[in-house]
Parts: sequence; structure tokens; C-alpha cells
Amino acid sequence: MEKKYDVVIIGSGSGMFVAYESVFRGLSTALVDKGPLGGTCPNLGCIPSKMLMLPADRVVEIDEASKLGIEAQVTHIDFPFIMERMRRSVEEAQQHLRESFAALRGLDFYEGAGEFVGEYELVVGDTHIRGDKFFVATGSRPTVPQIRGLDTVNFLTTETLLELTSRPRSMAIIGGGYIGVEYAHFFAAMGTQVTLIEAAERLVPGEEPEVAALLKHALRKRMQVLTDIEIEQAVRGARDVRLLVKERRSGARFAVTADTVMLATGRRSNADLLRIDKTGVETDERGFVHVNDFMETNKPGIYAVGDANGRYMFRHIANIEATLAARNAFGGKREAMDYSAAPHAVYSYPQIAAVGLTTDEARKEHDVLVGRARYMDTATGEAMMETDGFAKAIVEKDTRRILGFHVIGPHAPSIVQEVINAMTSGGHIGEIEKALHIHPALPELVQAAFRNLTPD
Repeated sequence: MEKKYDVVIIGSGSGMFVAYESVFRGLSTALVDKGPLGGTCPNLGCIPSKMLMLPADRVVEIDEASKLGIEAQVTHIDFPFIMERMRRSVEEAQQHLRESFAALRGLDFYEGAGEFVGEYELVVGDTHIRGDKFFVATGSRPTVPQIRGLDTVNFLTTETLLELTSRPRSMAIIGGGYIGVEYAHFFAAMGTQVTLIEAAERLVPGEEPEVAALLKHALRKRMQVLTDIEIEQAVRGARDVRLLVKERRSGARFAVTADTVMLATGRRSNADLLRIDKTGVETDERGFVHVNDFMETNKPGIYAVGDANGRYMFRHIANIEATLAARNAFGGKREAMDYSAAPHAVYSYPQIAAVGLTTDEARKEHDVLVGRARYMDTATGEAMMETDGFAKAIVEKDTRRILGFHVIGPHAPSIVQEVINAMTSGGHIGEIEKALHIHPALPELVQAAFRNLTPD
């Protein structure tokens, strides 16, 4: 069977923003997805992982309550309940999404794996689908590093760990980026003995150096943290796994032993699973689709958004990319994607959030002022006895335009939102200075950081 559409969307995560726009405009629209419906975020990524981080936060808060004069302890953690609650939520969200597909008139949904057989032709099962415009929103999958012997051991990925029903006694997590530090926090809070291993010299390498240093200091209170490490071999034992590692700086070799190994070593685009090479669309070595600032590939009428293009692998940014791509494709007016106020958050403990440039990035093109403030500089931070957390503001010297803002500490993702709004609406520190701030409240941390600007 052969079908022809104005628009073909592959992927039901951020791709749904294109689908809604296409159907609204009266265009014949096909949506192709092999599942899980809704994409990575609600099924395998941000939503289920954050449902796990919240109970982990509570455990650590109870453990730290003594600093406020409260003696409390965790007497029992129902790990199976925590995992099942997360899975049940995912299943309910999938059911709601499936119902929304059925209610969306003008959308033909093909549940199955698609594969390109030509420039503008896709095969799903027995159906050949042709389209005038294609939108690739296929997400990403975990990468498996080239470590000798790794193929002989059982390991978890960020996807398969969601199927756990019992708590691992010990775990070695390979990768100290955003995902690695979040799950290190979770499993350590659950009572697992965690060893976190990162190849770079510091954790979360994309963050400010002092943010990474504080995170390492905090996590080391609860687990073993190894940085600047090369893993030379994985060896399967009768009941455990041994990782033979080398410390790059000293050259010292030793073994890390754990019941379970988890991989958090990055992700690669799923676009290759479509045989996208048959369209002539250009990709890089990890399969990420090359796009311009308009989300266009090198082939007219083919767009790629979200993790498929690998620019900024966060769902909130993917949604904006998809919305913009739809406008560019259907609206007759081209609009470039602006990432200057693109934020992100890391739900470790302490939490991290940032928007804009790092200090090193900003210095390359701007004369900058830098302002720092500690949580303890605010009344609420002092009441919390938050002695370590801080914020850092980066501003262009002459214009006082906000270039970046970084926070590590409690509620960091909520605190940074004010700066995101200011950067989006005008980008000048006056957007912050003129606004009344509730006293006492944590957003005063933002004010304090901008008040302390000095040449850096």
C-alpha cells in the first residue's frame, strides 16, 4: 500500500508540536513512531528520572536535618514501591497520549519502525509513505563505550535501569556527566554503595569549574568519586564485575569492584535507525543530523529537531526547535533558533542550573563583569544553613547585558528562571534590578549576585 502526505513526522516526542501545527493548518499529516509513545523524555529520561530523584532528595534532607537541630533517621526505603510508582506514571502518560492520537482528526498514526528507501519515501511495515516535508524527531539512545571486556558483563543503561525491581548492593557508574551524577545521587540515597567514574578531570565538564568542584566535594561525602580515569578492561566475576582502571595523572592502576555497572557515557542519535543516509541528509560520526539555525537539513523539505540533531539535548529546547521548524516549514517566514538563553538543570544533590555562557566562553568575545553570591548571603539561605551553595552572574561590561548565570544549591532550577526570563525579554541587568523581590526568599540570591559585579 502506498500513501502520500503533505507532512510526515517521525517521532512522537517533540514531533507532536509539528503534528498539532500541521493538522491545525489542514495539511494531510502522518505520524510514525515505533514507541515508546511520547519519546525519550516521558518514558526513559527526564520524567521517570525526576520521579526517582525526589525520594532521593528527601532521604538526604533527612540525613542532613541535624544541622537544623532535628534528629531524624530513615528507617526503611521501599525501593520496589519507588520504582513501580515511576513505571505506573509512565504507563498512564502513554495511555493518555494514545487517546490524544485517536482524538486528533486529520492525523494518521503509524505505530512501527520506519525506514527510508528514498529521498522522500519511508516504509513502515507494508506501507510506503511519501511526503512533501519530513520532520525527523527520533530522539537518541545511550552510547556504549569501547571498553575491553564490556561485552562480556551485564550492564545497565539509563533505560534498562528503570526496569529494576530490587536495589543493587553496589554499583559502578561510568560517566560523571549530567545523567551519571543524578543517578549516583539516587542510588546512593537508596543505600547502594556507589563508585562514580569520570574520564575528564572534573565532573559535569560543561559547568563552571567551581560548580563542578563543589558537586564533587558534596558527592564524595556519600560515595567514591574518581575523576581523570581511564577504564582499561571490564572483567566478569561469579557475582560481581571488576573494572580495571588507570589514573591518568599518576599512572596508578587499580580495580573497582561492584555488583552492577551502569553506563552514563553519552547518547547518540536514533536517526541512523531510519537509514537516513538514503535521503542524502548529512550526519556526523555519532549519527546526529546536521541542521542550520532554521532546523533545516541539507535536503529541502527535511527538518531535524531535538536529540536527532544533537544541538542541545533537553526536551524543553527540543519543543521550541520543533515549534520553530513547523513555523518555518508552513508559515512562509523563516525564523532562526536562538540558544543564547537556553537553560538546563542537573537534579543531583546539590542541584545545578545554568543559562547562557560560562565564564570562559564569555571571555572569548566579551569584556565581562562577574558577580558571586552565596546562599548564606540571603536571609533564607542563612535560615536553611546552606553554607556551600552559591550563584554566579556573568555580564557584558559596557552594556550590562546578561551573558550567563549559574547556580548550585537547593532549588537551583527554580532560582535561575528569573534570569532566563530577563535574558529573553531584554537581557539587561535592569530587568533584575528594577523588579521587587520578596523578602525573605531564595530569589534574593539572584539580586545579590548582580549587586556584586566586579571585573574578572
